Amino acid sequence: MLTFEEERPRPAGPTGGGRVRSVLKALAAAGALTAVVVTGLRAVGLQVSLWIVVAGVLALLAVRRVTAALTPPPPPRAGGRAPAGEEDGHYHWTARDALRAAVIGWERPLDWCGGNPDRFAKVILPRLGELADERLRQRHGVTRESDPARARALLGDRLWAFLDAPPRRTPSPRELAAIVAELEKI
Repeated sequence: MLTFEEERPRPAGPTGGGRVRSVLKALAAAGALTAVVVTGLRAVGLQVSLWIVVAGVLALLAVRRVTAALTPPPPPRAGGRAPAGEEDGHYHWTARDALRAAVIGWERPLDWCGGNPDRFAKVILPRLGELADERLRQRHGVTRESDPARARALLGDRLWAFLDAPPRRTPSPRELAAIVAELEKI
């Protein structure tokens, strides 16, 4: 219920041209840099093996690529001057996280059931019952089905009656908040 499934990675394009193009650019840069280094060395009268120069240039380009990938993100431009890597203290509503997914997982059904007791009894009430059973199981080792008498004593009469019989009307947000608070006390 309160879980978040991560998105599956999207497959690369049919050609995978981005990676090939990147490798070709790196090889072209290595070749050009090697030619410049060999020409510069010969201009000053030094003789170095071509393979050593190629290996040095490739190592230099590899170190450059790794360090570029490891650099921290730049600080945000708009607003305050927060150091890179630190949060600004505001909730980012567009970010995809498990908390937001869980909130939406409850928000949409609650909106859809608003004012319709039948929908509430079919959609929300079973979820609340599962949460109550899970809390009872984790904290006390029982469920409403395995030991009804003990579960009723732990839940209390009000919460037991709410979960046991579908309400005649949809509870108000205040009533629902009180019920959730009772669930949290278990």
